[in-house]
Amino acid sequence: MQYKRSSTLFKSAQAVIPGGVNSPVRAFKAVGGTPVFVERAKGAYLYDVDGNKLIDYISSWGPMILGHAYDPVINAVKSRADLGTSFGMPTALETQIAELAIDMVPNIDKIRFVNSGTEACMSAVRLARGVTKREKIIKFTGCYHGHSDAFLIQAGSGAVTFGSPSSPGVTKGTAKDTLLAPYNNLEAVAKLFNEYPEEIAAIIIEPVAGNMGCISPAYGFLEGLRSLCDQNNTLFIFDEVMTGFRLAKGGAQELLGIKADIVTFGKVLGGGLPVGAFAAKNEIMSHLAPEGPVYQAGTLSGNPLAMAAGFAMLTALKEDATIFDRLATKTKYLHEGLTSVLEKENIPHKINRVGSMISLHFTDKEVFDFETAVKGNNQHFNNYFHGMLKEGIYLPPSAFESYFLNDALSIEDLDFTIEALKKIVHKI
Repeated sequence: MQYKRSSTLFKSAQAVIPGGVNSPVRAFKAVGGTPVFVERAKGAYLYDVDGNKLIDYISSWGPMILGHAYDPVINAVKSRADLGTSFGMPTALETQIAELAIDMVPNIDKIRFVNSGTEACMSAVRLARGVTKREKIIKFTGCYHGHSDAFLIQAGSGAVTFGSPSSPGVTKGTAKDTLLAPYNNLEAVAKLFNEYPEEIAAIIIEPVAGNMGCISPAYGFLEGLRSLCDQNNTLFIFDEVMTGFRLAKGGAQELLGIKADIVTFGKVLGGGLPVGAFAAKNEIMSHLAPEGPVYQAGTLSGNPLAMAAGFAMLTALKEDATIFDRLATKTKYLHEGLTSVLEKENIPHKINRVGSMISLHFTDKEVFDFETAVKGNNQHFNNYFHGMLKEGIYLPPSAFESYFLNDALSIEDLDFTIEALKKIVHKI
C-alpha cells in the first residue's frame, strides 16, 4: 500500500499543528513511520486519502461499537443539525438521554454531561473532593484518565510513592495530592490508606484498563478496593470512558458486579461526537452546582448534536439483546486465530481479552500491570504493526493500547486479519 498523500499532508500539518497531530498517539512516534490520514469510514472499514481500504481495530478508540457511520446515528445528527448546533440553553433531549443512561447503568440516579472523558474524570475527582472534604486521590500506574494535571503523574522508583509530574506544566503541588499504586496490587493500596489516614478523597481506576494494553482486574482486586473505600469513607470512581456501554449495557459495573460511587463516561455515550459524563447516586450528585457548592459548567455541555448521536447509539445498544455476546464471540475468535499463528511460529506472546477489548503483547510473561506491559518486545510490535498495515489492517499504533472491535466486523474480516498475520509473521 502507498501512503504518498498521507505523507504530504503530514508534512503540511507539522507546519501548523504541534507534531502534526491533535493527539500524540496519532503521530506514530511509538511505531515509526507516517500516520495515515483518513478520508472517510463506513462499517468496519477506514478509507484513507491514498485510496487504501483498512479493516479498523480501534473504532475511534472505542465509540464506534456498531461500526462507522452507523445510519441511525448519522440520521439523528443530520436531523438535529437542521434545528441548530448549539444554544447554551437546556433541551428536552438532554433529559431523554439522561433517563436512558440511568435506566441502563446500575447504581446511578443522576448524570451530568460534559464534553470529553478528560473533563468527566476531572469533574468526578473535584466532586469527590467536595463531598469528602479531602484532597488526596489514588490512581494506578498505567491507567489514563485524560490530560488533567492531577492524572499526569508517574510512579517513582518505589512500589508506592508520591507522584512526580510526568509532564512539564504539572506543578509539584498538584503531584503531591496524587498517590500512585500498581494496578492489581491491593496491598500497595492498603499501605497508602495506612500512611495517609482520613486524607484520601477517592480511588480512581479503569475497571478494565485499556491504556497499557487490555488489562483485566485480578480476582478480588476490585472487591478489595471497594472494601478499603468503605472502611475509610473514601469514594470509588470507575473511569468507564472506554468500558461504559461497551463491555455490557451497564458497563463494567454490570459485567464485574462491583458498585462504584461515581462513574465517568465518554466515547460510546456520544455516538462518536465529543461528549463525556459523570454520574452517581443522589446523595453525591446533590453536591454539584447549582444544587450544591461543587462547581462545574460548560457552554457545550449537553450539546444537541452530541445528545442526538448518543441517544441513537444508546437506544440501539439497549434494544439489541445479543450485541455484547456477539462482540465477545468475535473477539474470542480473533484471539484464538492470532494465537494459533503465533504459537505455530514459536513467537513469545500473551493476549489479554475482556469482552470486545483485546491486546497482543510480545512477551512470555503474564501481563497484569504497567510494569509487566512495558517488558514486551517493542521491536516485535513495530514489525507486527507495519506488516499488518501493509496488508490492510489498522491496529492501535502503540503496544500500550487496547484494540476495540466493532459489531460491523464480519467473520470474513477476522479471517482476513488472521491470514494477514500468517503472511507477515516471519518478519516479526
